[in-house]
Amino acid sequence: MTERSAKLNILKFVKIVSFSLLFVILAFFVAATVRTLTFDVNAGLQLAHWEKTNNIASDINQHQREELLANFRDAIRIPTVSTTETQLNTTALREFDGLLRKAFPTVFSSHLVQHEVVANYSHLFWVPGSDLALVPYMLLAHIDVVPAEESDGWEAPPFSAKEIDGFIYGRGTIDNKQSVMGILQALEYLLIRGYSPQRGFFIGLGHDEEVSGFQGAMNIVRVLKKKGVQLAFVLDEGLAVLDGVISGLQGPAALIGISEKGLATVKLSVSKAPGHSSMPPSESSIGILAGAVKRLEENPMPRLFGEGPERGTFEHLAHKFRLPLKFVMSNMWLFSPLLGRVMERRPDTNAFVRTTTAITMFNSGVKVNILPSQAEAYVNLRIHSAQSLQEVLELIQSTVGDERVKMELVDGFDPLPVSSYDETAFGFQIIKKTVLDQFPQVTVAPGICIGNTDSRHYTDLAKDIYRFAPTWFRPGDAQRFHGINERISKKNYEELVVFYFNLIQNCDIKELPSPHSAGHEL
Repeated sequence: MTERSAKLNILKFVKIVSFSLLFVILAFFVAATVRTLTFDVNAGLQLAHWEKTNNIASDINQHQREELLANFRDAIRIPTVSTTETQLNTTALREFDGLLRKAFPTVFSSHLVQHEVVANYSHLFWVPGSDLALVPYMLLAHIDVVPAEESDGWEAPPFSAKEIDGFIYGRGTIDNKQSVMGILQALEYLLIRGYSPQRGFFIGLGHDEEVSGFQGAMNIVRVLKKKGVQLAFVLDEGLAVLDGVISGLQGPAALIGISEKGLATVKLSVSKAPGHSSMPPSESSIGILAGAVKRLEENPMPRLFGEGPERGTFEHLAHKFRLPLKFVMSNMWLFSPLLGRVMERRPDTNAFVRTTTAITMFNSGVKVNILPSQAEAYVNLRIHSAQSLQEVLELIQSTVGDERVKMELVDGFDPLPVSSYDETAFGFQIIKKTVLDQFPQVTVAPGICIGNTDSRHYTDLAKDIYRFAPTWFRPGDAQRFHGINERISKKNYEELVVFYFNLIQNCDIKELPSPHSAGHEL
């Protein structure tokens, strides 16, 4: 073969490769464009005939409005603080029990409602349905709150329930007494108006969720297991309605949590012989441990965006973005790695990208002139749905890479199972219908909770667990959660009562409609 023919063959090969590559890119672009123009996973049951129900109207008159707000304020004023598993304000919890009985007399006196106190301070309600063939469901909320001090910078005392510009301020207003009071207030009004459910349901109010729910939620679960209870679905606290929070999204979005990240608390420690500071070794116990901690911070867990349920979130919201974001969100199969790189730049969105690593405690030393024999640090990790606890522990060990650093798992569990959210998912679709009936301007999407709830204890009782309350969050409001100036608007609290009022009735349908069957919208 001559040199000229060899060059021509190489040129021909390059052209073929170039044209093939161009064709592939063009095919990808056409496919992505078609998907962008046609993609809307929200269509489904919004276009289906729902079973007709004779729901009681959720009209709230002025007297009831004043009553429900007064009850809610009374709840916020009771400091039901959980500090540790052994440090609970039991006096406040007993006072809260009295408030519930006073605020909701019909709930506690109705022949339709069975009630029992569990583990001294938690509450379990059972409202039997008239149709025993319908599997019951369960509504959860928790009574306890995290500590709060006015000196931290609150605009109003954290247990005052003071109103400022239409907002009620106080610890528990969004975590989670708005659901505790909202659920029972809705049931109170339903019972007063003669409601009797077709589908039975439970209400569980835990008293120690903020310190893991080992007494409240876990004992409620034990009671239900003894009764042989299985649930159609569970609805607990978790995600909310986000208005103006997601950049580029047109309109508010209601995110229904379908899973929770896992958890690991790991203790790292170094032991060396003590000594005098005048004769220090080349490496101290503090220095060795500090190096290990630094390596953990400099080498975050792998980027996993798109490999968990967070992909479904953006796919459900895609049609509400403008171009070019709409193009990106509609084609997560192509752009997940790129979007993950963008999201990891901010702490609040980085939490959806990977297992997060936080050094929360570092202890060592007793005196300025003594070399400490012991140094220890605690690492708190929130585990991405695509990882397991064991995988995370192995990554920590390899990243630390120092046999002198002892690693000990203090507490941990795998990410929670992902609940169904397709067109056949009864709980998800009932919650979605209730949201859209009340807030037609909202887009509903599945989401993932980066924190943990009492609902994680209920996995043996229900395949589908959802985490949502229609609490509206606007820019900056997320920082109020466990932070200062926690608050909720009076209007929003009333909306919560209405939501649960309608949700309970909507659950009475026997089955979901067949999707795409008609032109009736929610």
